[in-house]
Amino acid sequence: MSFFPGNDPKPGDAFACDAIELMVIPSARDIGGFEVRRALPTARRRLVGPFIFFDRMGPAILRADQAIDVRPHPHIGLATVTYLFDGRIRHRDSLGTEMVIEPGDVNLMTAGRGIVHSERSPEETRGHPSSLSGLQTWLALPDDGEEVAPVFENTPMDALPEIDADGVTGRIVIGAFEGVKSPVRTASETLYADLRLAPGASVRIPSDAEERALYVLDGTVIISGDRFPADRLLVLRPGDEIIVSSEEGAHFMLFGGASLGSPRHIWWNFVSSSKERIEQAKEEWRTGRFDIVPGDEEEFIPLPEA
Repeated sequence: MSFFPGNDPKPGDAFACDAIELMVIPSARDIGGFEVRRALPTARRRLVGPFIFFDRMGPAILRADQAIDVRPHPHIGLATVTYLFDGRIRHRDSLGTEMVIEPGDVNLMTAGRGIVHSERSPEETRGHPSSLSGLQTWLALPDDGEEVAPVFENTPMDALPEIDADGVTGRIVIGAFEGVKSPVRTASETLYADLRLAPGASVRIPSDAEERALYVLDGTVIISGDRFPADRLLVLRPGDEIIVSSEEGAHFMLFGGASLGSPRHIWWNFVSSSKERIEQAKEEWRTGRFDIVPGDEEEFIPLPEA
């Protein structure tokens, strides 16, 4: 989840593939039996297109006495994208939104000038074992959109375009791929696709996106003869078409988009092109000037000490 603490990812071992600019081994952290792997940001790579944060949640089985309870916390200057493969999460925010996030849906929460939200296991899943698996990513907003009004948008799975040809299946979560385009609207050019390769299949990754990366969820992918196992973030070199294949089959996310063209600072749950704006947001949260979350007013996550 967006609050879950995580250790910094680290670069991977050396490899020969000229198609890969950087390989990142996500840092895994166990949160009470629930594992989160953080792939972005890293010291060597802060952004891929607008993506400034990439967390792999699970897969995990929560025991009957376990639940996800991320208390209300704030964001500025970004849009969160929650995309589940399994399980359900109840989202509440300071706009008054309350809904249960379902697998396959795209849940885009644009924080803009400021929003507060909580993420918890639904009441109906508590008290018995439940599964949870998914991704949470953050999109940094462009310079002229960092202070827009906050908004939450849900796009159901059945509204996302699918691809199914020559052993390649998947959904286009955000942006366009293989001639089909997602209805999800973003503040800058963004690519996010959920792709699966059947054994022996391959897919062409075009060069039209300025920055591209893929995160291997399951199986092993082959790029220019080099093999990359699950839980690797591969930043692709710009400008060239790249072929991704798999002998036994694989599941991966392709993501990226246009460079924002200016650096971003990230501190806790705040992203901004201005360090001063982050300091302002810290003081606003410390002094209770963010809005409350209706239906979840009793708890909150205090501002970290450091």
